[in-house]
Amino acid sequence: MNAIIRFIGSAGGGHDITQTPSTLWPERYEIIFGSFASVLIFALLFKFAGPVIKKGMAGRTAKIQAELDAGEAARAAAETEAAQIRTAKGDIGAERTRILAEADAQAITIREDGRARVAAEIADLEARSVVDIAAAHSRVGDELRAEIARLSIAAVDHVVTGSLDDATQQELIENFISRVGASA
Repeated sequence: MNAIIRFIGSAGGGHDITQTPSTLWPERYEIIFGSFASVLIFALLFKFAGPVIKKGMAGRTAKIQAELDAGEAARAAAETEAAQIRTAKGDIGAERTRILAEADAQAITIREDGRARVAAEIADLEARSVVDIAAAHSRVGDELRAEIARLSIAAVDHVVTGSLDDATQQELIENFISRVGASA
């Protein structure tokens, strides 16, 4: 390759073709060939790669738009769900109030039933107590009369035995026997 460059360079008349005469600009033929090649590459890119790039950008735009739409739908769904939860929470408060009111009503009913049952038990116990007291009073009265009769008999026996002599006692016994025999 170096040989070819030297051959071309020797034909140019003593000028080194590997060096440019200007430090800023390349050789004129390099500018022409480079410009033509760049235009050709850009035209081919525009013709063949342009539609692919355009399609890719459109797809990317559609994908981003779909993500934005999905995000908006998710936000709307979340707001709807939040509204339902707030509504349900309000319903929970109303349900709580209703249940507490129902429980209070049941508690009042149970308390009143308990009071009525206790009052009936108290009345029953009082009635039984009155009957028990009357029975006890009657039994004590009977026991007292029996005790008084026993004590009276003992006292009369003691008095009669101590104050009667044998002759009066014999006369009372005979009178008793004669009355019993006469009535029989």
